[in-house]
Amino acid sequence: MNGAQLSFAWAIPFAGLLLSIAVVPLFSASFWHHHYGKFSLAWALALILPLAYVFGPAAAWHEVVHAVLLEYIPFVTVLFALYTIAGGICIHGRVAGTPLRNTALLAVGAALASLMGTTGASMLLIRPLLAGNEGRMHRRHAVIFFILLVGNVGGALSPLGDPPLFIGYLKGVDFFWSTRALLAPTAVVCAVLLLAFYVLDSSFARREAPHGDGEVVRGPFRIEGAVNLLLLLGVVSDVLMSGVWKPGVDLTIFGTPVALQAIAREALLIALALVSLRVTPRAVREHNAFHWGPIVEVAKLFAGIFITIVPVIAMLQAGRDGALAPIVQIVSGPDGRPSERAIFWTCGILSAFLDNAPTYLVFFNLAGGNARALMGESALMLTAISMSAVYFGALTYIGNAPNFMIKAIAEDRGVAMPSFFAYIGYAALALAPLLVAISLVMF
Repeated sequence: MNGAQLSFAWAIPFAGLLLSIAVVPLFSASFWHHHYGKFSLAWALALILPLAYVFGPAAAWHEVVHAVLLEYIPFVTVLFALYTIAGGICIHGRVAGTPLRNTALLAVGAALASLMGTTGASMLLIRPLLAGNEGRMHRRHAVIFFILLVGNVGGALSPLGDPPLFIGYLKGVDFFWSTRALLAPTAVVCAVLLLAFYVLDSSFARREAPHGDGEVVRGPFRIEGAVNLLLLLGVVSDVLMSGVWKPGVDLTIFGTPVALQAIAREALLIALALVSLRVTPRAVREHNAFHWGPIVEVAKLFAGIFITIVPVIAMLQAGRDGALAPIVQIVSGPDGRPSERAIFWTCGILSAFLDNAPTYLVFFNLAGGNARALMGESALMLTAISMSAVYFGALTYIGNAPNFMIKAIAEDRGVAMPSFFAYIGYAALALAPLLVAISLVMF
């Protein structure tokens, strides 16, 4: 598909789906909950059918299969494995949610996010956070900071940590590149957010009745389903293996070549998730209030996103010759080359509202799409893209896949979470000053 020949109209299905995700739940959350899959399918068909009419069924089939096999399936498989395995780990014993203990839990979650993914860390720790604060009057600020730290920023140090970095890994970025490049800024952002949370939580706690004596409220502290910790280690090993073991063998599936190591990676991830379902007692998942709703919602919506984003990527790859040339102009410096600071803000703002994984993919391609070059002479460009996709993803509920899940679990436990736009205000208040500082210091 030649992006220079595509008009802006081909981006309408992608924009329509993302607007649907942002707006429809505001008017009727129940309607959205029952029909979000139909919205995703409708917008996907709004692209596929015209694509088949204009370019022919074979071309449309090729583009859809390519997007599904090489982008969507690897993305959703790792999320499925992390969600399933982490959902089988149950932490018993409810510790009083004092400011110090809440801050410590957020710090642990942020550290774990890069090891077991923002999805895995979020599913593991959101329930203990909610349980420990059941007696508190003010709870939603804790969930908001949990989304910021555990669901997003903490996952900036590995491809397992956050979906956009996994997309980069699939495109050839070294597994430990983000660890080396983003460790210092991520540590600073996490430290400032943790300090801000502690001050805020302490202020709220002083206005409330004493919350216990700091001891375990109910039952001894223990971990059930600990075998899943080994399975999480298996996920890490599997992803690392797929980046090291490259036999150079491709299997052609519906006309699209798929690397053998990618097939092996996805098969093993699914196998690990199935083992978790098999060996974890049902009571453990019941105690976690584990259900498939959040991951099903992510899977259905992202299927539409990865299909409808195909022409958007093609137009951006066309650069100044494509219909999205204004975006190219915005991120270009006086010499015509992309500006790191402009990339940081443009990619970041779009990541917040268009979901950070496909946005990362768009700007990765806009910056040339060559992982070797982006890790070498253009390393600052890749740093800007990676940081903005991960950090800005925390600014909205749709910015990153775990955000939806955390919100859904918190509301299921009786926490009145902010509306879509109210959450943006709270998150921006906490994160925007740090983003401005990063932009001025690093770019």
